[in-house]
Amino acid sequence: MDKNKLPHNHGEETNQILKNLPETKDFEKISELFKLLGDSKRVKIFWILCHTESCVINLSAIMEMSSPAVSHHLKFLKSAGLIESRRDGKEVYYKAAQSALVKTLHNMLKKVTEVTCPDTCNFSQKNVDK
Repeated sequence: MDKNKLPHNHGEETNQILKNLPETKDFEKISELFKLLGDSKRVKIFWILCHTESCVINLSAIMEMSSPAVSHHLKFLKSAGLIESRRDGKEVYYKAAQSALVKTLHNMLKKVTEVTCPDTCNFSQKNVDK
């Protein structure tokens, strides 16, 4: 069926929406992101990394989880582009990625949960695309 021609005409507003309807793959990408953030522990790790750089050992202590469990969550967050890492000797440090998506998700978490964030964030305005 032609997405611009519906069986019933309910006005121009519906037609305008249909003309600008994103592709299915765009909705799938959004759905995958929400699935990723559907785990409260992963969201908590993400929030922490928005405010400080940390290693697996410290995150494990904060989260009261094993290092392998934290590493598992970090793997998903990194593959989604939400966090980045750097190596210093044998230690790997993680922090929130410098992206508009990360900034948007951080602000969403802040507004939805009404949590107070520290004044510092690991992503600066000048490094984030608008």
